[in-house]
Amino acid sequence: MDVAKLSMALSKSNTQHQASLSVMKMAMGNAEQQGETIQELLSSADVKVIQHAAQPHLGGNIDLRK
Repeated sequence: MDVAKLSMALSKSNTQHQASLSVMKMAMGNAEQQGETIQELLSSADVKVIQHAAQPHLGGNIDLRK
């Protein structure tokens, strides 16, 4: 393998590595932001409202038959 091909391969590998790191940083930023949002919602919202949002079908019907 000549020097030019080796240099191009190394450059391509470095570019892919940098792109991968950039995507990882964006994903980490998004996850951190979502975590902060969830934490804020949990601290400010009523527990019953959160439970109803998670499972809205529960508690909507009452069976009065014996």
